[in-house]
Formats: sequence, structure tokens, C-alpha cells
Amino acid sequence: MTHGYTPIDEIPAIHASLRATFRSGLTKPVAWRQHQLLQLARFIKDNQDGLASAIHADLGKPLHEVVMGEITPVFERALMCASKIEEWSKDESITDQVQDWQKGWNPRIMRQAKGVVLIIAPWNYPMILSLQPLYGAIAAGCCTLLKLSEIAPHYASFIAENLPKYLDKDAFRVALGGVPEITKILELKWDHIFYTGNGRVARIIATAAAKHLTPLTLELGGKSPVIVDATADIQLAAKRTLAGKTTNCGQICVTPDFVLVERSVASKFVEACVEVLKGFYPQGALNTPSYGRIVSEEHYERLKGLLDRTKGRIVAGGGMRPEEKGIEPTVIADVERGDSLLEGEIFGPFLPIVTVENVDGAIDYINDHDHPLILYLFTTNEATKTKVLQNTTSGNVCINDTFTQLSINEMPFGGVGESGYGRQVQYYSYENFVYGRAVCEIPYEEEPFHVLRYPPYTAESVAFFSQVMKTPIPQSTNPAEVEVKI
Repeated sequence: MTHGYTPIDEIPAIHASLRATFRSGLTKPVAWRQHQLLQLARFIKDNQDGLASAIHADLGKPLHEVVMGEITPVFERALMCASKIEEWSKDESITDQVQDWQKGWNPRIMRQAKGVVLIIAPWNYPMILSLQPLYGAIAAGCCTLLKLSEIAPHYASFIAENLPKYLDKDAFRVALGGVPEITKILELKWDHIFYTGNGRVARIIATAAAKHLTPLTLELGGKSPVIVDATADIQLAAKRTLAGKTTNCGQICVTPDFVLVERSVASKFVEACVEVLKGFYPQGALNTPSYGRIVSEEHYERLKGLLDRTKGRIVAGGGMRPEEKGIEPTVIADVERGDSLLEGEIFGPFLPIVTVENVDGAIDYINDHDHPLILYLFTTNEATKTKVLQNTTSGNVCINDTFTQLSINEMPFGGVGESGYGRQVQYYSYENFVYGRAVCEIPYEEEPFHVLRYPPYTAESVAFFSQVMKTPIPQSTNPAEVEVKI
């Protein structure tokens, strides 16, 4: 069953209804939030087949990838949130951190819901990137409008039809539509916006949010590089890199975008990539149900244009089937700086390989460009690990694998700079939608200790509040100015 777009003239009413629900206090009790999280888990469990079919209809995504990367993680995390929300929601006492004369004030931090929030979800990893922030909003006690992408219409329609059967309709709504609908939605004041997508659209959303001073979480992407040094297990480096590149046909924000490989092992790495792809797809990637397809004609044509400019440097793959939007995983060697493959996020199954003299050259290349969402590093050299970690900036780092960092529930995930800001997964998804409300209680009985703060001011009162300035400052030395003696 397909749903039509949300009528534009109904959007303000939906917003007003969600705000009224939040003001009613419905979402505040922990027990209510736990129930909604368990309902989200029930929705996933009851609708596994329907969710997988919808995602396959939009992306040609293999069942294995949907189960491994979307259904199972969101189901597990919804259950985990339900079990941990009571602990997360407790007031945090800071009595042991304040000065002695403030300890009687019962200083504490309350985690309170921000209010009515907007989640704008992408098409490329539709389930985990729409329901992961949603479980965070539920856990926080926020009312939510979930705007799904029109580029994945089967998934969007399935969610719009079935999710309201499980969640409280007064607190959680789904919106469908394209540019006119999201434009109207962004005219309204939200208490937080969570957007997953690309930097171009993120700038539009950030501009709209700025008009209302609305806080944002932006989970973007960019060109996540892979560094391969001479000490790496080259065969495994190729296998694990291509496992990341071929998942969802390379249409994921954490996909390894390109490889920076040391010259001494460059040819060996290229050969390993060719061998790995033969092992992954003995009959060819486009002849197996273990490989997905490009999401839209527009995106297919963009990738085709990019592939047409590779000028004979393809060492594996390159096959295309326009009638089914199929493009084989493609390895391109001898890619130089300034190549069109290195200009923007590929978001497809192409793996450009760039040769560098050494790890220092790879670090310089990374630092000359926008900060990536993920930096992948293959090495067995501890000094190299330290050097890369200390001399680069990225949202996350994964050493000697790709994608597996996403399975750690306790680690924050997110970008920096052009790859976004804010964090998610489990507690960090919850944290997006709450704010720390500082609370203290000053006993009336302490009034004798406060008399000096009141007018009329005197020399005695000034002297009292100036006492801290008598505190001696410890001696220190600027290490950069110390002469190194050998």
C-alpha cells in the first residue's frame, strides 16, 4: 500500500498537535517512554519481512545486508534503550564536585526533553537512519515528526502505514513529501532538528533552523579515506575495504571512499582487490542477489558520468546495466590528485586508489581536505597508529577494518566540520534530544552568610569578595620555549 504526500496545509496542524501533546505531559513518565520503545521493537519484529521487501524495492538491497545492518541493530538498540532509560533519566548530583560552602544547595543536573523535534531521514540506509534517532527522541520524552525521503517511496509508505499502529499517534507522526513539504515543515519552530544527508541540503536546513535558533544534529558524510601502509595484511585490507565499499552498492555515508596506499605495496593491493572481487562475485556482481542497485535514474546517470571519465584506469569491474540501474563494484588505479573521482563524495561502488610515498603523504592529503566522517587505517605498526591519530581529524577512526565500528553500542558516532556535528547511537541518540537543566536550592537558613552581597556596598564587602585573588599562581613553563639540550 502506498501513501500520498502529506497535505501541505495540514503540516502546521500536525505541528500544533504535537506541541499540545508535549505540553500535556504525556511523554514525561519513564514507564510511558519504555512502553513506546518496546512498541518500536515490536514493530520491527512483527514487520521484518515487510521492511526488508520495501527496502529491496527501493534499493535492490540484499536481505543479508538489511538484516545485518538495519533490522537487527535498531531492534536491539530499542530494547537496550528501554532497559537503560531509567538510569539515563535520573538527576545527576554534583554535590561532591562543588566547593564546600555550596554543598548544602543540593546542586544537580536534570535531563529534560527539549520538546517537539523533527527528524529528517535519508533514503540510503533508510531504517537505521530514521529509527535510530527516533528511539533517541522517544527515550528523551520528545514528541516527534519523522520526515521520510521521497527517494525511497516503498520504505516511506510502509512506515507511514504501519508505524502508527504501534506508537502513540498523539506523540509521533510521519510526514511524506518532497521539496514543497519539507520547505513548509522547516518554516515552523522545532526544538531540535536531526538531519542525515549531504552538506548541500544541510546548509539549507541549518539556515532555516537559524531563524528560530533551533539546535541541530547533522550526520553528513564526505570522503572517508582508507590508509594502507606497508606493514598491513594486504589481502585482508583489500577484502575488508571492498566489503565496506560494496555494502548497499557504496551508497552509505561511512563507505570507504578512496584508498591512500604506500607506493611499496600499491601494486600488491590492486592485485588483491581484483582477486577479492572475483571471490565475492564469481558469476559477476550483477548476476547475484548478494549485490544491490543504484537508487534512482538521476544518481545512476551521475555515477555513469563519473565512470566514463576514468580513462582506461579500471582494473576490476566497470560493467553496467542501465535497465536495472546496476553498476559493478569498480576498482580504479593510478588516480592522481585533482581527479574528478576525488572531488566530492562518490556515494557509489567505485574505489579509486591513490599512491602515496608514505604515511606522511597520506596524512598531508587528508589534512588538505575536509574532515572525514570516518578514517580507516590498515597497519600493524603502533607508531603509525599513533602518528595518524595525533595528526589527523575525523569523526571516527577504525583501524584494520571497515564498518565494524558501527556495531559498538557504547561509542559515539558522528562527524566533525563538513562531515557534520552531534553524535548518535544508544545514549548519544538520547542525548541529542535532552538538555542538562541545572538546579540548586539555597536554604533560607544560610542568609547570615549572604549579607555582604547586598547594598549598600562597603570596603569590607569588596575585600571579602576579593579574597580569592590572593591565591598564588603555580609556576609554569611553556614547553615550546624550552631549549632542547642533547
